[in-house]
Amino acid sequence: MCSERMRVIAADCQDMENWCLAIADRERHGFMFKTFYKKFLQKTASIMLSVILLCFLLPVRADASFEIPGSCQVQTDTGASDTVKTLDYSYGSNTYLSLRDIAMLLKDTDKSFALEITGSAVSLNPGNDYTPVGVENLPWETNENPDIALRRNEFKVNGQTVFYYTMIMKLPSGGYDCFMMAADLAMILDVKITVSDTGALEIYTQESFEISPVFLERAGYFYGVNSVLAGDATTGELYYRYQSDRSYPIASTSKLMTCLLAMDAVSSGQLSLDESVTVSDAAQLLSESGDGVIPLKAGDQITVRELLVGALLPSSNECALCLAEAIAGSEEAFVGMMNEKARELGLSQAVFFNSNGLPVYTEDVIPSKRQNSMSAEDMFLLVSHLLRTYPQIKDITSQERITLESLDLEVRNTNPLLYNMPEVTGLKTGTTNKAGACLVTSLTADDGFLEHDLVVVVLGSEDSIERGRVSGLLSRYALNVFQTDWNRAESAPEQALENLPIQAEAAVDCVIQTARGR
Repeated sequence: MCSERMRVIAADCQDMENWCLAIADRERHGFMFKTFYKKFLQKTASIMLSVILLCFLLPVRADASFEIPGSCQVQTDTGASDTVKTLDYSYGSNTYLSLRDIAMLLKDTDKSFALEITGSAVSLNPGNDYTPVGVENLPWETNENPDIALRRNEFKVNGQTVFYYTMIMKLPSGGYDCFMMAADLAMILDVKITVSDTGALEIYTQESFEISPVFLERAGYFYGVNSVLAGDATTGELYYRYQSDRSYPIASTSKLMTCLLAMDAVSSGQLSLDESVTVSDAAQLLSESGDGVIPLKAGDQITVRELLVGALLPSSNECALCLAEAIAGSEEAFVGMMNEKARELGLSQAVFFNSNGLPVYTEDVIPSKRQNSMSAEDMFLLVSHLLRTYPQIKDITSQERITLESLDLEVRNTNPLLYNMPEVTGLKTGTTNKAGACLVTSLTADDGFLEHDLVVVVLGSEDSIERGRVSGLLSRYALNVFQTDWNRAESAPEQALENLPIQAEAAVDCVIQTARGR
């Protein structure tokens, strides 16, 4: 659009210039005209330059190659088939399905669900009958693109409050509809959903939800993340890895190392959980900065236990700094301990510059901006050691909210999966511009003898929406693999050898815990 405007203006200016020159040739004595002509050209050039700059500075609207509202064909294994309204969020094929349309399709199947939708919340009850409102499986009521924000809306599934990213819109005929990702709905209903060769969605009401990370990798699903890993921290077995041996910034998941060293200090008697720590000037300064999370004032007293809660749940940078100073006297000395601990644990690619994971600038004339980093495999080793040595850390990270009595302040857990999956016990989120959105998830699984800690590491996703979705899919995959492996081992005891720990320390722990379980 801008280039066309520039072409027209340039052509008009060229015509004007030719006209002026013709007059100047006929009026050789026209000194006054030449002066006018010179000024005219200067003004014209100035106008052209302004137009050109505006074309570069102002956003140019580009028509999208798709309409955001759409529809798709959905069929079930019961023979039901109909059109379902869709919304593509920002990009084509980033598709969210109408819950009312899907509910109508599944109305008389084993996966039927009742549905109530308000302007900000959804109540979905699997196994109950759906009551139609008259808009199901009909074309869009308006041709205008709906102005709806993608939000983490409250859901109640059988009365249990969970949260999913959805779009809730008010219908022109009255009432509301909610649009949800097929994968999220499949996990809620525990149903298999695939795409047929013709592009239609197929819902298999008699088959459970399954995930194949290898298939997702081949389809390019993990191109939006730096690396992922899923495995059993109790045995050391790795279920799936993608770019897990490469080092990437880890943002606030760095605080897991800080909390490990804090638990070491408590274990050795250097600190006690109920011991009060005095907030320093540096911690107050960080609290008052744009990266502050919890309001702390120099001279305040806060216990080690509460500092651990603050660092782990709301991801308080100032609480991590207070722990570092309490343990080592200064953050610089504490960073040395962090890197030494990393070497001790065999974290070959881990490097730390501070206690909290924020970017760190050097003091050079041209400062470098550095960030804590490690690989997903390093993170798996770190978390495995933390959970094995101090399993009580889950008493903190499994809580949705905790009150810090010293500050009379309630803090909430930033882990999105904690609210949606009962097996989740933690562990830590992290986000910076360079690191992207990171999440380390721990889940509990029982083999009949002892509880296992499953771990999913996702580093460098594009945003918190994708971080939660990738982590949720891999968490469900890890639980499925674990259950399948141990069920197979029970039915064929000779195959149980495949499930033995692959790390010596984990093997000893497994034997001890199994004996206790028996």
